[in-house]
Amino acid sequence: MTTPAPALLLAGHGTRDDAGAEAFRDFVRELGRRNPGLPVAGGFIGLSPPPLGDAVAELAAQGVRRFAAVPLMLVSAGPAGSDLPAALAREQERYPGTSYAYGRPLGPHPALLAVLERRLDEALGGSARTPQDRAGVTVLLVGRGSTDPEANAEVHKAARLLWEGRGYAGVETAFVSLAAPDVPSGLDRCVRLGARRIVVLPYFLFDGVLPERIRQQSEGWGTAHPEVEVASADVIGPEPELLDLVMERYRETQPADDDSAPSHAY
Repeated sequence: MTTPAPALLLAGHGTRDDAGAEAFRDFVRELGRRNPGLPVAGGFIGLSPPPLGDAVAELAAQGVRRFAAVPLMLVSAGPAGSDLPAALAREQERYPGTSYAYGRPLGPHPALLAVLERRLDEALGGSARTPQDRAGVTVLLVGRGSTDPEANAEVHKAARLLWEGRGYAGVETAFVSLAAPDVPSGLDRCVRLGARRIVVLPYFLFDGVLPERIRQQSEGWGTAHPEVEVASADVIGPEPELLDLVMERYRETQPADDDSAPSHAY
């Protein structure tokens, strides 16, 4: 008898922004539509409804006993590295007989780097398509920021991978909270390195309070420095690449000899 595929449990950071929380919920619903027959639910570790425990309860009520938890997060440290495993341990105590496989966070992944590159092109209005044009553009990749240095280091890694082979003058890093440099300091550094055309690129999956803060700080800095061209790029968003990547992370949680999990995203 074939063992039922584990349910897909998506875990988010949480946000105080209603639109950002709804973007997460829409993404969960879209994954369910794209994968008929696979139980899918999602919840937040904090700040936003539904909490992760409600998502587990929803799936458990459907008879689910095997879960594959995929953090809808870009870095493996911070909440993905500590809060989520602790939350899953609590749910296992609440529902004896359940088991949890734990998936890897999403970034940095070549598919997401391709989306980030697309966001840069959009912010530049298609005006940096040639190597000569890109050589005049500096990117400031802005992460969430954490008290965990390993989480911050992963943003630096993403910046390096984004820079490699794409022809930009440079890709610098900054953080919108909890870590240095902040956005204005990051922009100052870009100028000290010779930048006169900068794109501020939020390293976030969905819009919310922090991406909006990045935009406001970038616009304020740009107003005070009219000699420098500053553009703001969009977040990654619910792109097909992101949907496919979540399913890739889901499949990675299954042993190689487990043929119960879907072999591809629908």
